[in-house]
Amino acid sequence: MFNLETILEMIKTMVMVFYFIVSSMVKAVLPVSWQYKKDISKDTALVTGAGSGIGRALAISLAKHGCKVVLWDINEEGNEATASEIKRFGGHAHTYTIDMSKREDIYKVADQVLSEVGVIGVLINCAGIVNIKSILQCPDAHIEKCMQVNTMAHFWTTKAFLPAMIERDHGHIVSMASSAGLAGMAGLTDYCASKFAVVGLLEALTMELIAEKRSIRTTTVCPMAVDTPMMNQFKSLVETSEDMPTMKPDYVAQRIVDAIRTNQELLCLPRSCYSLIVLKALLPTRAMQMLLTTTGGVNAMTDKD
Repeated sequence: MFNLETILEMIKTMVMVFYFIVSSMVKAVLPVSWQYKKDISKDTALVTGAGSGIGRALAISLAKHGCKVVLWDINEEGNEATASEIKRFGGHAHTYTIDMSKREDIYKVADQVLSEVGVIGVLINCAGIVNIKSILQCPDAHIEKCMQVNTMAHFWTTKAFLPAMIERDHGHIVSMASSAGLAGMAGLTDYCASKFAVVGLLEALTMELIAEKRSIRTTTVCPMAVDTPMMNQFKSLVETSEDMPTMKPDYVAQRIVDAIRTNQELLCLPRSCYSLIVLKALLPTRAMQMLLTTTGGVNAMTDKD
């Protein structure tokens, strides 16, 4: 038998669920320019993988929004080139050369950043690698490194910078997942696993922050094909598939910055990627596999060499 307090709590929960559904629908159709956007100009943003691709575009975009930017990359030359471009328009950038596959290096450099630059207000885990081989063709060391860079590094950076965010009750954590973190693809077993893990990590982290009543926000980014050096490995697919248009890094970066400023928790690009979530929930497994086969998703990334 429900008591009055339980019934009132259920009613309150249903009202809030309805409110969030409606507000999400409105937000989905409302132009970003009409939405409330928080000010990030006083934040220091750290971007991993800032030496090229989406990471570089993100660092530049954040700097243009007034952020002081900390750039992490294993490619020192590329990282410095990003910093030079930021400084050319008067932005502030600090560079650190780091191997994101090494936990102790991440903690060591994180301590340097906190000491030399200060607390991080926006943490963006963008560094990533990919192997395009079946599970039996992919060497163990390659699988381990893929998981270390694409997944484990997100744990270490979060553990390094989240305490200061909690102390100030202010911050935003962004993790780059992928459409390959929403649906499995042949030839990308380790990559898909690493990106599925990132989606789960951010989802669970968000629930922890909610449970602790923190004001720190998160954003999981799931893009499809982006015109980056890593995507060049998929060039034969992109050039022959009309169903997979390639997005430019600048466009993706601006959408991510918009998601940060509007506190959007999941960003799928293009919008059609959201359908993967819905279809997987509604369709039988074999039906979903057939759909992916028809659209080229099952074997699209199989190594062509």
